[in-house]
Amino acid sequence: MIPLASGKQKWALRSSRLFDGSRLHTGSPTVLVVGGRIAAVDLTGGHISADVELVDAGDCTVLPGLVDAHNHLSFEPTTELIEYMRHTDDAAMLDRMRLRARQLLHAGVTTVRDLGDRGYLAVRLAREGGPGPTILAAGPPLTRTNGHCWFLGGLADTSDEIVELIARHAGQGVDLIKIMATGGLITPGWGPAESQYTLDDLTTAVRAAHDHGLPITAHAHGRQGISDALAAGMDGLEHVSFFTDTGSEADWDLVRALADAQIPVGVTDGFHPDGPPFPAAARQRLEQRRQILSRMRAEGVRMICSSDAGISPRRPHDLLPHSIIQFTDLGFTNLEAVAAATSLAADSCRLGGRKGRVAPGHDADLLIVPGDIRDSLTGLLAPRAVIHNGEEAA
Repeated sequence: MIPLASGKQKWALRSSRLFDGSRLHTGSPTVLVVGGRIAAVDLTGGHISADVELVDAGDCTVLPGLVDAHNHLSFEPTTELIEYMRHTDDAAMLDRMRLRARQLLHAGVTTVRDLGDRGYLAVRLAREGGPGPTILAAGPPLTRTNGHCWFLGGLADTSDEIVELIARHAGQGVDLIKIMATGGLITPGWGPAESQYTLDDLTTAVRAAHDHGLPITAHAHGRQGISDALAAGMDGLEHVSFFTDTGSEADWDLVRALADAQIPVGVTDGFHPDGPPFPAAARQRLEQRRQILSRMRAEGVRMICSSDAGISPRRPHDLLPHSIIQFTDLGFTNLEAVAAATSLAADSCRLGGRKGRVAPGHDADLLIVPGDIRDSLTGLLAPRAVIHNGEEAA
């Protein structure tokens, strides 16, 4: 660990390298932190005023704190997720969520977007302001009766119910809306390739969310659901898996439309390298997805590296560093992979002016990792220090 100037109102951090969210700088760059914000970034390696305590991280890279744009703090990464959600009361679940928030922070995640909870628990956790990352919360995602994640309680079957539920979410203080445009893999009512909502339904949801000043993102696995969500004017898409009844098969005209629109696409295909082996069918689907995602990158789709943590044993809540490393298997460079979980992820969460970059005026959310991230990203798995709002993670 690196001894930091914890509790200091004004201090500076120097290292051999700095990745600012888009570019890597060498020559002993220095970050000046004042009151939990980044006051200045000096790339010259010059002298620091004598009244500023300087922390020298040495042969490390300083980068922005990670932004996980798709996480589920209320989920338990188990094969019995639905049973856990049905039989765990709110108080016990909130205690577990507090532990996961700390787990995320120690993994280098300083901002997390919770895309589906029960009973607005993530909103409550964000308001507590306890140890953990900055939290954005969507509340229970909108879904159909017996639809994907029905057990979270966000049921809306008609256009009127969609409008009413979004108004209720806004009243509870959510930061965004999430809607299940298609079915999913963990609930049987609709298959992942099937659309749960029509284009008119999705357009109604977009209009209602925007009327309340809220962005809206859509869970979308199947081709029709992806197409309808894009046409409806969603602010973001999650997964974009192009699932069929038997595997994955991309519509390349639709992929090019996604690239032209530059809509953020949350890619959630990472997994922890340890854990139970995948069944043969799942391995085949993962390989199909890898090939599709590689070409989506080449086509210019705006891809965000997210975790979808909590939905299975191989997706624990601190998964994101592994997902970043695996992003390079799609053809991204190391720096591009890190940008996909920092600056680009912050932009997708509409926090680009505060988070995801090492720049003056931004929150002092910083990660210190050993070595040069151009050579290896394994340092993300064991950061030397995590700084959130100018304070080292306790």
